[in-house]
Amino acid sequence: MSNYRVVSAGESRSFPTADPSHAFVEAAHASGEALVIIGGDAGQAFRQAGEPGRYAFVAIELGTECLGAHTGESRGLEGSNVVGFARYRLGDAAPSNLIELVRQPATPDAVAQAARAAFEAAGLIVAVCNDFPGRIVDRLIRPYFNAALRRLDEKLATADDLDKTLCLGLGYPEGPISLLERTGLAHHHDVSEALYQALGQEPYAPARRAQVAKQRSLRDVR
Repeated sequence: MSNYRVVSAGESRSFPTADPSHAFVEAAHASGEALVIIGGDAGQAFRQAGEPGRYAFVAIELGTECLGAHTGESRGLEGSNVVGFARYRLGDAAPSNLIELVRQPATPDAVAQAARAAFEAAGLIVAVCNDFPGRIVDRLIRPYFNAALRRLDEKLATADDLDKTLCLGLGYPEGPISLLERTGLAHHHDVSEALYQALGQEPYAPARRAQVAKQRSLRDVR
């Protein structure tokens, strides 16, 4: 496994400064052979850094965007020593231990394996995916959340009964309405809207209740 250095570029959702330092960040070395760029401006910091080829790998923290937005794309042959990643975090909840590691069509296996090993050495669980907006979890759960919110608007059942049915029927630890209320409907709006704009698929269009929550959050900021 290559050692690595971490560069911070704005507030990171994967490794937020409000929480105690994660083992992954604490294990970084100033002279590391690999480069990990964290924070909301990680893509911009990567474009300004230059010479990515001198590292064993470069890992850029992503939002909902594709890695190709930062590396460029070329006829479906894109791929280098640069990968993307995001530690999954739902709204305002603490980040999970899941790292979604993004590779491109021609990313060398050795690069993806080195990045995976670095994250796993810090106790994180890695899922590798190809370069699509939203990656794995958000692509799967945002339509589900929107559907639950729409069924609530249609008065299919109360919020408590919708949550109870999904918990008991499917074994979910927490129902979707409760989960969104706890972690932030406005954040769900932002992620779902970004995927809707990127993919143009109706299930990603933010449900009415998410739109209202976003409007309220903007009003409260003023």
